[in-house]
Amino acid sequence: MQTVRLEGKLGYSFGDRSVLIQALTHTSYGHENNQSQSLAFRDNERLEFLGDAVLDLVITDLLLESFPNAPEGRLSKMRAAIVNEKTLADIALSLGLNECVLLGKGEERTGGNQKPSILSCTFEALIAAIYLDGGIASVFSVVRNLFESFLECESDFVLCRDHKTQYQEFVQAKKKSTPTYHLHRSFGPDHAKTFEVEVKVNGKVTGRATGSSKKEAEQNAARVALEGAPI
Repeated sequence: MQTVRLEGKLGYSFGDRSVLIQALTHTSYGHENNQSQSLAFRDNERLEFLGDAVLDLVITDLLLESFPNAPEGRLSKMRAAIVNEKTLADIALSLGLNECVLLGKGEERTGGNQKPSILSCTFEALIAAIYLDGGIASVFSVVRNLFESFLECESDFVLCRDHKTQYQEFVQAKKKSTPTYHLHRSFGPDHAKTFEVEVKVNGKVTGRATGSSKKEAEQNAARVALEGAPI
């Protein structure tokens, strides 16, 4: 029933449901339950590898279509702002992937279905499953719908999500230097750890923030630094 709801939210129905199940199978579950299967079908790691490449291709094509006057450098930043762990995990949650992913007992106990890393990787595996089951046209249709808000908004809105890039450009222009990011501390249980990161310019702390991953904390620290500019 959960996978039926997932297909409804995707707007795509699988002809081969086995590829969907594989996409939802985390390595921890495969290790515990699918040892008799070949590596190619044991879990979703290989699908994740394929899905990462397919998603990059489709998002690149859709950005070229949506922003015909944007130069290559700007398009690269826009793609990086869209295809990242946080965005993919947020979309995975909106699809209910957290209720569908198959986890080993350890990951299940520690709340693995809420971890951004697991959710984003499962989403990439799901994209690969759609590609294998329905072809590239099906992927375009699904991705266009899921990422519609990014592709219809002004490019500046998309770029503002990548605070690290913005702050680096600001610092290089003003100080002829490059900001560096340092883990200040981490706290909380392993399944819901919080990271606190500092961003420094020439040894001076210009921003500090927390996040559920180091990457998210770095983005948040860059945003804090930007809000406190000029440095």
